[in-house]
Amino acid sequence: MFDDLVTRATLAGAGLSLATGPLGCFVIWRRMAYFGDATAHAAILGVALALATDLPVSLGTLVVALAMAVTVAALAVRGWAMDTVLGVLSHSALAFGLVAVSYFPTVRSDLSSWLFGDILVVGSGDLAWIWIGAGLVAALIAWRWQALLTTTLSEDLAHASGLNPARERLVLVVALAVVVAVALKLVGALLIAAMLIIPAASARWLARGPEAMAVLAVGFGMVSVFLGLQLSLWQDTPAGPSVIVAAAGLFALAGIVPGLLARIRPASRQG
Repeated sequence: MFDDLVTRATLAGAGLSLATGPLGCFVIWRRMAYFGDATAHAAILGVALALATDLPVSLGTLVVALAMAVTVAALAVRGWAMDTVLGVLSHSALAFGLVAVSYFPTVRSDLSSWLFGDILVVGSGDLAWIWIGAGLVAALIAWRWQALLTTTLSEDLAHASGLNPARERLVLVVALAVVVAVALKLVGALLIAAMLIIPAASARWLARGPEAMAVLAVGFGMVSVFLGLQLSLWQDTPAGPSVIVAAAGLFALAGIVPGLLARIRPASRQG
């Protein structure tokens, strides 16, 4: 049973990394880090509504996260300042979610698990949901890769290439909403953005091209999940935060090791 629990958690984290790796690269390139936080905060409202109405939590979080993503994309097209839109919608959705929970005492006790997540309680049904959702996002990113990359580099270049930057932006925000809905149970609403950003930021230290950075980000995500779970089992620490701690450690190593090697090589040549 214990081994099955760890195996399921590892597989869940690996599946999630398939989507968060390449998607996190675009989050960094487009400076959309705050969007992940905003969508995750909005998902709490979906959790509250789903628990209060006995609907599947995954469905509730997905619907609210998608509504948030589409609203942000629509307002951005109309010229609204992105940071203002995200600030208003993020905190409003979180506040609405917490207020809604206060009307349902039986829901209140469950909410903390959605704020902080618990990858160790992933069941077989959750595992299937995670792999299906992450697989769809990874396939979407792979399909739209060149268009997303061109739009990220320059919207003028995208227009010249016959692409619609607004449509590509919508693809990205919808993919982010799906990932938030998938990841909520694993790392919680407070740490989803970290799972998107830190592995991609680690890959940025080492990668020499966009595709290499995406592949490395997936690898850093999977290794972070494995190391975080081992730390959690060894030290009896919360699993979700332990995964992020491992990711932060890898980020530090990825930033430090290349610099040390660069200093050692000239010294060895002089010797």
